[in-house]
Amino acid sequence: MVGWRRCTIHPSMPKSKHLPFLTWLFLPLTLPFILILTITIYGIRGRNYSAFGFGSMRKRLPYYSKIFLYFGIKNALSCSFPVFIFILLAVSKQLEYHWIYRYDFLLILCIMHQYCMVKWNIESRNELFVICLFHGLGLLMEVYKVHHGSWSYPEPGLTKFWGVPLYSGFMYASVASFMCQAWHWFDLKVINPPPRSVSVMLAAAIYLNFFTHHYIYDFRWILLGIVVLLYVPARILYAPYKRYFSMPVVLSMTLIGVFIWFAENIATYFGAWKYTYQHHNWVMVDAGKLSSWILMSIVSYIIVIELKRMQGNGAGIE
Repeated sequence: MVGWRRCTIHPSMPKSKHLPFLTWLFLPLTLPFILILTITIYGIRGRNYSAFGFGSMRKRLPYYSKIFLYFGIKNALSCSFPVFIFILLAVSKQLEYHWIYRYDFLLILCIMHQYCMVKWNIESRNELFVICLFHGLGLLMEVYKVHHGSWSYPEPGLTKFWGVPLYSGFMYASVASFMCQAWHWFDLKVINPPPRSVSVMLAAAIYLNFFTHHYIYDFRWILLGIVVLLYVPARILYAPYKRYFSMPVVLSMTLIGVFIWFAENIATYFGAWKYTYQHHNWVMVDAGKLSSWILMSIVSYIIVIELKRMQGNGAGIE
């Protein structure tokens, strides 16, 4: 393990003109992690908010303020795994390692966190299956992309194969974890989704395009157009507080893709991986990556939807 007694914190972060931007962007993301720790300690998996005084708060706040408050709380709870990874990347970047490589250290802590999520019934075994599936799909794509020089993992590690550390799959799995958690906390329902066969073929086509575009035409914009056409009628119903609200599926996946792009900027700054243009000096990730993350969000959405359909009654899908 890390040599804690010999481990030191660097006196300062690397100097960068982007540091103020990243600091203000990163610090708010620590709040959901603190909240999920508190929820976990108290063992509240359902909707018993009274332990935190939210019962009396309901009587004092205006109705739409309550909706906004609960929307923020439930999003924070849903983001527990991604925020954990952000904090882990930030802290581990500042440590000196003597008996273990940083990538191996990250892998151990990610596995421990995932184990706790299942052990404490924050995630079900069925959800663990889809998270592991997404972990595997992410690792496969990582190996392929690193081989083609799209990005790299410059640090050493015992759990690094074909240039890719195993912990990297958890960054993809955290997206699936967010969607599974949001399904519970917001009591999500999907209305008017495309037929199962069409959705599965679309997800497969999107995933394959991440590989084939190195050799043939990049179909991402065509695929995005197909997504819009197929999912225009589809809407997500979500309940932040007492009543349901509606949002187009396309809009929700776009917002998730934008959030992941911002998260990717934080991750690359803290050395999770590096694009070819980031090896000498850190710069923000190309905005063109937004389309990739929106498409990846669609893939993860379809995987989660199919998991819900396989659970027996298609709960939440109309």
